[in-house]
Amino acid sequence: MVNPTLFWIIAGSILCLMEFVFPTAFVSFMMGVAAFLVAAVSLVLPQYTVLMGLWLVFSTGLIILSRRFFTPKRRISITGDDVEATAIGGIPAGSTGRVLYEGNSWRAKCADESRDIAPNEAVYVVRKQGNTLIVLPNQMLDQD
Repeated sequence: MVNPTLFWIIAGSILCLMEFVFPTAFVSFMMGVAAFLVAAVSLVLPQYTVLMGLWLVFSTGLIILSRRFFTPKRRISITGDDVEATAIGGIPAGSTGRVLYEGNSWRAKCADESRDIAPNEAVYVVRKQGNTLIVLPNQMLDQD
């Protein structure tokens, strides 16, 4: 029977080295680190079934922590890169209409509910509210 500490050290080394050969976004590296932690525990508690359970718990915990702390935060874009759209059929004051935005027809509403938007008028996308774009006419922004 192989010494449990030696087994977990070898397993941890192989898993950590696998990360360099087959990058898996720190998954195999964290599993290797968990194996090293289990190797330390195996000095006190040399039962294979308990050690395997500990390795599963440590691996899962370390993978979750690595995702949380090492994954770069993505910038959430409310709308796409474009901020300009074109009113398709006009937007009456206080109600919704359609705009052409990023090549698609979107439901839209004017941010200033007392203002009409004429057909084919250029608008600026302020934000997205559900599936509706909130827009302002470009000429309103140019006056400021």
